[in-house]
Amino acid sequence: MSELDEEARQELEAAVFRRLVTHLDKRADVQNIELMNLAGFCRNCLANWYLEAAEERRLPVTKADSREVVYGMPYEEWKAKHQRPAGDDQLAAFETAKPQH
Repeated sequence: MSELDEEARQELEAAVFRRLVTHLDKRADVQNIELMNLAGFCRNCLANWYLEAAEERRLPVTKADSREVVYGMPYEEWKAKHQRPAGDDQLAAFETAKPQH
């Protein structure tokens, strides 16, 4: 890979994160449990990672703030609009996989 300075690398990573969040927003039909079962992470994980990064930098970000960054709206609003109850098969797959990160 060509040499990138730190600023350029961070700009690219930030752009990729924004694109991932936009993609997930367009695919609200994909449930978090499906993401967890297939990929080992979900929207909540991204929000938690965002919050952890803010905390490491001592930035004033709350859990609600980080979720709104990822969900594009307050989490409770997103859940009411898009979240469906998990099926027994999804819950069983989640228990089997127990994603760890």
